[in-house]
Amino acid sequence: MDLQSLVAILSGANSPNQDVRKAAEESLNQFQYAPQHLVRLLQIVVDGSCDMAVRQGASIYFKNFIAKNWSPHEPGEKSKIMPGDKDMVRQNIIVFVAKVPPLLRVQLGESLKTIIYADYPEQWPTLLHWVKHNLQDQQVHDALFVLRILARKYEFKSDEERKPVYHIIEETFPHLLNIFNRLVQIVNPSIEVADLIKLICKIFWSFIYLEIPKHLFDPNIFSAWMTLFLNILERPVPVEGQPADPELRRSWGWWKVKKWTVHILNRLFTSISKSNMYNLLQPRLDVVLFEVVFPLMCFNDSDQKLWDEDPHEYVRKGYDIIEDLYSPRTAAMEFVSELIRKRGKENLQKFILFIVEIFKRYEEAGPGYKPYRQKDGALLAIGTLCDKLKQTEPYKSQLEHMLVQHVFPEFSSPMGHLRAKAAWVAGQYAYINFLDPNNFRKALHSVVGGMRDLELPVRVDSVFALRTFVEACRDLNEIRPILPQLLDEFFKLMNEVENEDLVFTLETIVDKFGEEMAPYALGLCQNLAAAFWKCINTAESDEEGDDPGALAAVGCLRAIGTILVSVNQFPHIFEQIEPTLLPIMHRMLTIDGQEVFEEVLEIVSYMTLFAPKISLDMWTLWKLLMEALADWAIDFFPNILVPLHNYISRGTSHFLTCKEPDYQQSLWNMISSIMGDKILEDGQIEPAPKLIGALFHNCRGQVDHWVEAYIRVSIECLRHAVKPYLKSLLVQVVADAFYYNPSLTMSILQKLGVAAEIFNLWFQMLQQTKRSGLRANFRREHEKKVCCLGLTSLLTLPADQMPGEALERIFKAILDLLVAYKDQIAEAANEEEADEDGMDEFPSDEDEDDELDREMGSGEDGDEADSLKLQKLAAQARVFRSNDDDDDFSDDDFSDDEELESPIDDVDPFIFFVDTVKVLQASDPLRIQNLLTQTLDFHYQALTSGIAQHAEQRRVEIEKLQLEKASANAS
Repeated sequence: MDLQSLVAILSGANSPNQDVRKAAEESLNQFQYAPQHLVRLLQIVVDGSCDMAVRQGASIYFKNFIAKNWSPHEPGEKSKIMPGDKDMVRQNIIVFVAKVPPLLRVQLGESLKTIIYADYPEQWPTLLHWVKHNLQDQQVHDALFVLRILARKYEFKSDEERKPVYHIIEETFPHLLNIFNRLVQIVNPSIEVADLIKLICKIFWSFIYLEIPKHLFDPNIFSAWMTLFLNILERPVPVEGQPADPELRRSWGWWKVKKWTVHILNRLFTSISKSNMYNLLQPRLDVVLFEVVFPLMCFNDSDQKLWDEDPHEYVRKGYDIIEDLYSPRTAAMEFVSELIRKRGKENLQKFILFIVEIFKRYEEAGPGYKPYRQKDGALLAIGTLCDKLKQTEPYKSQLEHMLVQHVFPEFSSPMGHLRAKAAWVAGQYAYINFLDPNNFRKALHSVVGGMRDLELPVRVDSVFALRTFVEACRDLNEIRPILPQLLDEFFKLMNEVENEDLVFTLETIVDKFGEEMAPYALGLCQNLAAAFWKCINTAESDEEGDDPGALAAVGCLRAIGTILVSVNQFPHIFEQIEPTLLPIMHRMLTIDGQEVFEEVLEIVSYMTLFAPKISLDMWTLWKLLMEALADWAIDFFPNILVPLHNYISRGTSHFLTCKEPDYQQSLWNMISSIMGDKILEDGQIEPAPKLIGALFHNCRGQVDHWVEAYIRVSIECLRHAVKPYLKSLLVQVVADAFYYNPSLTMSILQKLGVAAEIFNLWFQMLQQTKRSGLRANFRREHEKKVCCLGLTSLLTLPADQMPGEALERIFKAILDLLVAYKDQIAEAANEEEADEDGMDEFPSDEDEDDELDREMGSGEDGDEADSLKLQKLAAQARVFRSNDDDDDFSDDDFSDDEELESPIDDVDPFIFFVDTVKVLQASDPLRIQNLLTQTLDFHYQALTSGIAQHAEQRRVEIEKLQLEKASANAS
């Protein structure tokens, strides 16, 4: 197809007539692999005489074709583009990509990126020569544009894949430095100069992002680059052409240059633990630290303007992690923190002396001449270095004096930003050991007073600081008298600001005071519910979806959950709270609540667990849970399991008798659907057999008509299960069924013809061990207990259903399980006792930080130690992995089901076994005597005797505990 015909077809592809457009698209598809077709498309894109709409259509089609067809996607597949056409495209695209209008440059740039990523260096070895040549010629912008794409190819590559980078840097960096130097010397530079410098900065950034290239280790080369970057950073931005709107300035070329320069300097400085790199930085470090970095930490005109005009936005930006990514102040704080952590021996003292000098000048100056903003930066620095100062002498012993002299006075500063900073710094140091308790008390009450400040940011910072004071407070009587006032101020602030951190403070207060929060629980939940609805409404009206209200809504629900746990000993409170929370649960258990579904499920779990009984209103949530599971919430099944379990265990009567709706049928429909779904993964199915167990435990003797159906679906699922944990859960369904009704269950297994199959698998799983010798299945106490109860129940079957050989096998399995169960309980008790004994021996946070620094080699000149230590840790990790290679599942697969209430919690397996054997001895003495004295060997006879003795001990212990509990309840 000639060029003019292709232009006509591309023009037709833009036609408003659907038939014309369709015919054009069919023609393009028909000729897409024809020789020269791709070359002609590129010609049309760069032809300035063509209609722009046609050129744009050609560029988009060209980009999409390149992306799809330039490289074969399957091994051994041949490219559909002729090698000659590829050569022509490569030769021409690098010449024209930077010359076409921006609208087309985007498409060609993407195409060039695809080609470079696929072909360099193997299929396009001449590309670097072209770049190097043009960096010395008049085509500098073209070369920089291409080099930027080449640099990005290796920005995130591994060491092995980055090998070509070293050659690229050696060939191009000298020319980049010359170009950069010439550009910096231009008087009255245009915006085009800014664009070129920005490209150089981006290229430099891509090459240094993962590691500092050896090329820069030459002191002269590094110094030359740093001089230019510092020149750019320090020189004033041109006034001409600068947008008046501060928001538009961010995207203006010269401010973009400043941004990229700061990115580069920050990246270079955080490699600061490298000895050779630090040695290169050291001569200019004081200039950078005191003249560049520290001023960024100080309160400035922009801060004041935002504080005055939009305090809510000031607060939002101050606590927005996304803002932190682009904040020069945050970068400055991180630089100072990293510098002092890695190179504290050389820099901590001089930096503290610098801060002390600011404090001194501030104290000596008159009221109207105090360097308020520098004091703000100094306080920020002191707060930033909190962890280091708390563990370093002589500063560690002077912290209380520093707070009293330089921080506490700012609680009454005429400058709001200093009052806020004082609260923040005080919060950072709330955990230090105050020699004078009055100083802790003064700080606490000053922070509380800040919650009533006229300035919103001060109130917010005070609430955040309060959290650490509440956590650090050893005598709650300091807070208890003002608790109602605190809560009142807290909710006033929540009405003004939607912030997740605010809720963290409330959670801390609730957690600290526990049951004492009972009188406030209803009011707290009402206020949090109101705040939640406000956050949700705000988030829904936010079209961009970046409003902090969504996070704050999650925080509100989490705080409600904390309150419910704290007052779980007062069931009547749950009845009072239910009407407030029910609308939230109803709304957020639908697909509208996906973002908060886990938090809402937690609330439902508490409401169904701690209330005196499950109300009819709460039962209406059952349908929503089932609909969510069927529709979109299968990944939340482990969370949904808990409230469903509560409904069955605590609302058993209603579950069994209600027919409108029919909860038994609803449960079966859900479980059979999930367990019969061959697409679901094993992990998604695991809660289903746990619910079957809950049904058998709680409805013993009342759901006989469901036993066969649940056994059928469990056995079918067992045959397809892959993960050992799911297999063990499905076998436990059979064990639970035996405990529910051994005769009925055995007859069902025999009717289905699977009795031998199930028992063989069960005993095989009981005996299976890992290479370490540990039990492979039924590892938790609960699982062993379920198996014990199920197998023990089988002993009651008559001889015609339980042959002697089977009886012996089951009896031995029970004894082995009981021994393992006893050992596991004893081991857990010993570990708990050891944990309690060792609580006072744990190191402090400071000691842990010191130890971590030593282990990771993060002290002075620690780069080699870093590498060696990391290699050692990696080797240890590999050893641990290899020791556990035969684990097909980990403890992470287990949910904490043992906390779910069950009737078998009150059944002692040792007593159950001994009592069952006694019944057998009375009903069939010859059979059981035969087993105990003739069939079993000496080992199992001894085990039987030991278990019997242990059961009697357990009987005495349980009776004693019951008497103590009854006595406690009575008193």
